[in-house]
Amino acid sequence: MYYRYEDVSYHVEVQGKGTPLLLLHGFTGSSQTWSTFTKSWARYYEVITIDIIGHGKTDSPSDVAPYKMTQMMNVIVSLLDRLRIEKAFVLGYSMGARLALAFSIHYPERVKALILESGSPGLKTQPERMARQAADEELAAFIREQGVLKFVDYWESIPMFKTQKRMPEKDQALVRQERLAQCKLGLANSLIGMGTGAQQSYWEKLHTLLLPVLLITGELDQKFCEIAKDMSNQLKFCRYKVVLNTGHAIHVEQPRIFGKIVSEFLSQHEEEER
Repeated sequence: MYYRYEDVSYHVEVQGKGTPLLLLHGFTGSSQTWSTFTKSWARYYEVITIDIIGHGKTDSPSDVAPYKMTQMMNVIVSLLDRLRIEKAFVLGYSMGARLALAFSIHYPERVKALILESGSPGLKTQPERMARQAADEELAAFIREQGVLKFVDYWESIPMFKTQKRMPEKDQALVRQERLAQCKLGLANSLIGMGTGAQQSYWEKLHTLLLPVLLITGELDQKFCEIAKDMSNQLKFCRYKVVLNTGHAIHVEQPRIFGKIVSEFLSQHEEEER
């Protein structure tokens, strides 16, 4: 289905019945990110996937304003209202994890529990954010000038995704296909509007989050392991899982382990609520 919010059309898929589970993909992703899991999760949950603005089948407007994280949070609130969902489990990966965390902090009454795969509360200091914002703007210019193909070639070569080279070729091809299906304007504006440099820091807000949180990182993704350790020390109700011999994108590198971790957390939380 398509959900329209302030002149932007968002691609949304809803499958299954049960407790709502909202899935938020990462940068260069789409609802397709979760295709390995949606069928099995939809047996127990109402699974909602949304293509974040600038990605997948959602619009990629030229105006940067709709790409801001605050605006995307408004979209989620409006969508949940439209679907008559009071509260949902929320799972986000990377960029989607940043959005999921921000949403949970601003709208904790709409979140039953939070799962962050390779997530971050943003950068701690203003100089760090300014430097990253400049880097994000430079990369956005590269995407606009060189196009999606050259950008994807570059993106797949950065150290964060090195471990994906060990995946079966067919799995690598599926990830690449999802990346290549993106729109250059959407990716560029997403970096400027919702990149790590543009995002406010939520480090000082972590202690206010009083709902269950599960952090998942890959052992070989040292940067995000360190971030998750710091986060776990500040979150009140936090569990932290490290998946061995795995990098940034656990859901594609170790899908069975990832699916098991998520499913166990969700079912355990529901049992505790009964």
